[in-house]
Amino acid sequence: MSSYSVEHIRTVALVGHGDSGKTLLAEALLQHSGAIASMGSLERGDTLCDSDPMEREYHHSLAAALVHLEHEGTRINLIDTPGYPDFIGHALPALGAVETALVVVNAQNGIELTTRRMMGWAADRGLCRMLVVNRIDAERVDLPVLLADLREAFGKEVLPLNLPAEGGTRVVDCFFAPDGDSDFSSVAEAHQALVDQVVEVDEELMAHYLEEGEVAPEALHAPFERALREGHLIPLCFVSARTGAGVTELLDVLARLAPSPAEGNPPLFVRTDDSGAVHDFRSSPEPEAHVLAHVFKVVIDPFVGRLAVFRVHQGTVRREMQLFAGDGRKAFKVGHLLRLQGKKHEEVPQLIPGDFGALTKIEELDYGVVLHDSHDEDHIRLKPLNFPTPMQGLAIEASRRGDEQRLAEVLQRLQAEDPCVRLDYNASTQETVLRGMGELHLRYLLERMAGQYKLEVQTRTPSVPYRETATRAAEGHSRHKKQTGGAGQFGEVFLRVEPLPRGGGFEFVDAVKGGVIPGQFIPSVEKGVRSALSAGPLAGFPVADVKVTVFDGKSHSVDSKDIAFQAAGRKAMLDALRNAGGIVLEPVVSIEVTAPDTRLGDITADLTGRRGQVLGTESLSANVALIRGQVPLAELDGYANRLKSITAGQGLYDLSPSHYNAVPQDIQQRLASGYKAVPEDD
Repeated sequence: MSSYSVEHIRTVALVGHGDSGKTLLAEALLQHSGAIASMGSLERGDTLCDSDPMEREYHHSLAAALVHLEHEGTRINLIDTPGYPDFIGHALPALGAVETALVVVNAQNGIELTTRRMMGWAADRGLCRMLVVNRIDAERVDLPVLLADLREAFGKEVLPLNLPAEGGTRVVDCFFAPDGDSDFSSVAEAHQALVDQVVEVDEELMAHYLEEGEVAPEALHAPFERALREGHLIPLCFVSARTGAGVTELLDVLARLAPSPAEGNPPLFVRTDDSGAVHDFRSSPEPEAHVLAHVFKVVIDPFVGRLAVFRVHQGTVRREMQLFAGDGRKAFKVGHLLRLQGKKHEEVPQLIPGDFGALTKIEELDYGVVLHDSHDEDHIRLKPLNFPTPMQGLAIEASRRGDEQRLAEVLQRLQAEDPCVRLDYNASTQETVLRGMGELHLRYLLERMAGQYKLEVQTRTPSVPYRETATRAAEGHSRHKKQTGGAGQFGEVFLRVEPLPRGGGFEFVDAVKGGVIPGQFIPSVEKGVRSALSAGPLAGFPVADVKVTVFDGKSHSVDSKDIAFQAAGRKAMLDALRNAGGIVLEPVVSIEVTAPDTRLGDITADLTGRRGQVLGTESLSANVALIRGQVPLAELDGYANRLKSITAGQGLYDLSPSHYNAVPQDIQQRLASGYKAVPEDD
């Protein structure tokens, strides 16, 4: 049996912007709890959480790392996440596996954009949120101003649980035993503000407080956790991971005030019933119940193989037991049941609700899969996280002939590890496009291919997926006739092309009368027409948004064949398109840019210079603005670097496909002049 119960487990994710000190804070928590003898160093590359060779080279986290520690009889399961926006695919899944998000803020840099996004995402998942201000002893920090900024950005619910003292060399408690002096503000006033905020969630306690003027600390525990769950309180702690100031106090807060799996908001599951209706479903953190767990991290380890990391929400996962993966009807046997401590693996006999574990070499365990031990649970899923859309891409191909299959396998592995890696195949350009969150993300993926998988690839900027369409109705005709001594080939087709509205796709209409084209050959005509859509006559791009009506033709009782009508349909289609006022269409994307409001003018001017249209701006909070607009995709090459330059690295953007528009005439002429059509065979 476990040496601890569900009530004594805490699950915590360290999240926040890059360079806020999350990994060093994890080291400090591990060292102060006795889990490790001494702290590692980012410079030396020997921290427990950043154990990957590339993390040591980059000097920052690239993937989420799991560790655990014990403090005052409480087991704290901790996830250290990367903070740079390019690696959000490794950070966001942690929010689906914990009860508490510990949002770390660099005291020198203040509130950064990833800080805001993580606070919002954690709130959307119903997590308890705590703020940790790190590096309180650094030079040029103004902690009173930062506290005011945090309250302005995230509300009056942000209240300090402790305050720095003696120049940031230690902290003084404002909740458990408020006594002493701080570097700024008043400990007594901070304590009063906490009590006032907490009692608001409990009418009976508030009445007692108003009558007596005081509340015993032990009476505040339950309403404190309720205030956390409801977002009515966002506690703030001050620390210096480098010196250890406030680290033990933070451990006390996690052990004494953070929710256990039985106290936090239940995870967001849904169940599909036999009629197909979807209902919310709440798991129960009972060790004796049926097993429910979910995979929130996949690692393809060169030595261990596929490692699926999961969180237990309900029941007890035991070694040698049978489990099902999602809707899979075939059970698998739990062979090696692992607990992770950074890169190290420890085999354990069982895991209870609130525990993190890992299983090896089970291919069906992809990210997001729900594990269960009963067919009654095979229609239960965790509500998905809304990941940003990866839009920055590189066309990629193997450098050596014969490595194509290996490249496909490696790309699938990278995609399995990171939900923000996407693979697109553009049939019109015959390109495989690897998409990620930014230039740094793509560079990391390419280095993984070269280093871990020893795979050489060639990359280039992806071709823009232009299209062609018609602007007016036109008719086309073709007679296909071949005589080779024996049976010949004959088919004649008359058709009409008409433009459809943008996004209308393709429509084929059979309007042939009198059987001049026998019915069995109409599908062949359509096949030929569709083949002509793959490369339009103007610039060679796929044709879209057209209606094709076949209205007349001729056949021969002996020589008419499928291949003849395919050829006639294709040539008639090309003939019609040449007279249909063809134009080139380009993809337009919707863009949302989040950046300091002082850069609003520069960003809007840059978007306008890219043939973009700014649709509106919105103030998100103090000093941060959101710009919405639409821009032709072809104009966004290099935009990530440009935005980074304009905003000094403080800008983020999201793209989503919007629609297609006609390109300007000068661009159409340039695209058409570079196209040489392949002559059609007779």
